[in-house]
Amino acid sequence: MNSSFQTGLQDGFLVRLIIDLACVLVLVRLIYYRTYRRTDLFLTFFSFNLVIFLIAFVLNSVEMTLGAAFGLFGVFSMLRYRTEGISTVDMTYLFLGIALGLMMAISSAGPAGLAMVGAVLLGLTAALEAGVLARRELRQEIVYDRIELVHADAREELLRDLRERTGLPVHRVGVESVDFTRDLAKLVVYHHERKSDGHPSHLVSR
Repeated sequence: MNSSFQTGLQDGFLVRLIIDLACVLVLVRLIYYRTYRRTDLFLTFFSFNLVIFLIAFVLNSVEMTLGAAFGLFGVFSMLRYRTEGISTVDMTYLFLGIALGLMMAISSAGPAGLAMVGAVLLGLTAALEAGVLARRELRQEIVYDRIELVHADAREELLRDLRERTGLPVHRVGVESVDFTRDLAKLVVYHHERKSDGHPSHLVSR
């Protein structure tokens, strides 16, 4: 076995792995789940983080040729697989997990430095999700049946109707599509989060 690789395994592999997994556990279980109450992407988040950590650590522990460098680039390029079913928020958490894996694997900082970097990233994420730095705005899709209010001149009336029918403090709305044959419109409504709000992905107004 390559001596530099053996040195890499002896030089903080387990410590880096433990710090990495601890950071991802906090990110996924304490921040993501607490906010969105979803567990279906846990396997994706943890798997991507662990695989990226192992690949980056192994390749960073050996002398990389030009071909190996291009190979690493190709591996990361494959992350652009079809993601139509993953929301922007989910993709953001996926990239946070990937970033943690990369940083923990290749950073030259010691355990204290790695823990500090992880704490900064997690703290900032938690602050953003809690609305400390900026008030959270939720986005929801609605199938709407009063298409006469979709007209630009009736926007205030549309907002009032949406507030009454959904019970949400809607402050802006976007029109994605209008089906005149069925008198339905697909809207995207935006409202600021309230403590009593859940996190439904869709609402249907009929």
